[in-house]
Amino acid sequence: MNIRDNTLILGNQIIETPPAIRSRYLETRLLAPVFNAYWEQGARWTTMPRPTLTDNSFDLSYARDTATTLGGPTEAIEDPRPSPYDVGVEMMLDGAQVLRLGRDLVVNVAQENHTRGAEWLERHLGHEYRVRRVRRMADNHIDSMVLALKPGVFLARHDGIRDLMPEPLRSWRYLVPPEPDAFPVYDDYEDLVLTSPYIDLNVLSVDEDTVLVNEECTGLVKLLEAEGFDVVPVRHRHRRLFGGGFHCFTLDTRRTGGFEDYLS
Repeated sequence: MNIRDNTLILGNQIIETPPAIRSRYLETRLLAPVFNAYWEQGARWTTMPRPTLTDNSFDLSYARDTATTLGGPTEAIEDPRPSPYDVGVEMMLDGAQVLRLGRDLVVNVAQENHTRGAEWLERHLGHEYRVRRVRRMADNHIDSMVLALKPGVFLARHDGIRDLMPEPLRSWRYLVPPEPDAFPVYDDYEDLVLTSPYIDLNVLSVDEDTVLVNEECTGLVKLLEAEGFDVVPVRHRHRRLFGGGFHCFTLDTRRTGGFEDYLS
C-alpha cells in the first residue's frame, strides 16, 4: 500500500529506488502498468541499481549505534554470513527518504548504504536538481519527521528538526503538533508494531491550502486549522498495521507547486 516508499517522481522522471528490505524488492512491479503508460507518453523511466542484499550488503552501523530502529532500516542480521555474491556495502535508498522542494532534494542519510544512494542521485541528476543531505534525521524515511505544507512552512515532529535541516531551510516556520494521543491497541498482537504513533504526521498536502489528516489526530487538526489550512479529516484507524499514512499511500505523478527555485 505504501507506494511512495520505493519510487521517486522528479518532473517527468520516474525513478524506482533500491530497497533495504528483501520482502519489498519486487514491490514496484505492481506499478509497472502505470509506469509503462507514462513512459509511452514520453516520461523518463529509470531504476536505480538493484542491490544483491546479501548479509554483507548492509551497513549495520546505525542499528548498532542507536537505541531504536523505528521503521526497520535494515534486515535483522545479527551474524552476517559470507556469500559468493558479496560485492560489499551497496546502495540502498528509499524514495521516502527524499523531501522534494522544487529543484532541491533533501535526502536523509543515516549510514553508508544511504550515502551511496545519495551519490548516485547526484551523478544521475547532474545540475538538474540539487541534492542536500541531512544526517540521521531518522532511520530512513523522513515523511513522519518533516513535511512541506507550503513554501515557508513545515510540519515537524519536534523543534530539533530545524537544526538538522540544510541552512537555507532553517528560517522556515516549523509547526510542531501536540504529542499523539490516539494509537490502535491490539491485545493479541502487542509485538506487532509496524510504525510509531507519529505516523499521523504523515499527512498529504494537496495544495498550499488543503491538507488531508487522520480524523483521530484531533490536536493536529486544530493546529493546522488555527494556521489557516483547510483540513480534510479522513478515517484511518489501523495505521499501526498498515505501517503508513496518507503521504505513504499516495504517489503524485502530476503536480504543480510553489517550491521551484525557492532555495536559489
